Amino acid sequence: MSKQFDGWPHIIESQQFSREWLEKEFLPLTDEMKIVFENRGCEILRGMRMVSSFYQPSTRTSMSFAMAMDYLGGRVVHSSENAGDFSSAKKGESFRDAIKVINRYRPDVIVIRYNKDIGAKFAAEVSKVPIINAGDREPGQHPTQALLDWRTIFKRRGAIDGLKIAMVGDLIKGRTVRSLSYLLGKFNDVEIDYVSPPNTRMMDDVKEYLTRHSVKFNELTDLREVAPLVDVIYQTRAQTEEGTLLDMSAGYFIVDRTILDLMKKEAIIMHPLPRRDEITPEVDDDPRAVYLTEQIDSGLFTRMALLKMILAPHK
Repeated sequence: MSKQFDGWPHIIESQQFSREWLEKEFLPLTDEMKIVFENRGCEILRGMRMVSSFYQPSTRTSMSFAMAMDYLGGRVVHSSENAGDFSSAKKGESFRDAIKVINRYRPDVIVIRYNKDIGAKFAAEVSKVPIINAGDREPGQHPTQALLDWRTIFKRRGAIDGLKIAMVGDLIKGRTVRSLSYLLGKFNDVEIDYVSPPNTRMMDDVKEYLTRHSVKFNELTDLREVAPLVDVIYQTRAQTEEGTLLDMSAGYFIVDRTILDLMKKEAIIMHPLPRRDEITPEVDDDPRAVYLTEQIDSGLFTRMALLKMILAPHK
């Protein structure tokens, strides 16, 4: 490949990806991975090993990474779904020591979800093998989710320039909307409507970044105001495990039949999952709902593409 992203070969945050890389390298490679998937896999990563260490529970992210490795012929030699409770971290082992120990086993890539801030960035500083951030906390990023979300939107619209998107719900703790906001800041004429109760508004670091990159954003409390205008509604759940409480009396934040009736026919509804009651079941069968279909597919193709690019760039 002619150009890699900043921070190569680690994947730490959305800011490290350029628009050129997204459009000219990442997107075509995900399309190649879709073909590999449809052909039931290949052996391009045969003999390579992935360690997956999650300090917070995960379903889609950990499973899609494991499936991505399998479809490419590699192996997941260790997968911990709650390393904070079921590993030596419970005995007081430092995160630094854990990364150094894993390195001694010579895996080819380490996928990490950490329950504290800048975990993946710290791991990359001490690791001799590539680190992929599968989500960390405070201020929080989830770059592979942002990439799959970007791909989902691009595939539906054919472009990101001119996008108008509503991000809804818990924006202060939602690492997916933070990462996607950073990624969208690289494009032209993007407008973001942040719809949330006052206590869960988007953090200042993201808003300052958008301001520097001339991205227009608005802060609202009623999704009905912007539902007829946006191309994408990106709904999120309350991060109750992080102490977030959504004050539903402060506005209108649920995607339901009312919102469907207001939306444009070509708009889409997204959600990083898991969801609770912030999207009602009647929305699931609407052709504009992509959170159980196209977003899931993009997640697999995205993670296959990243693993292929990092571990076998010349094959």
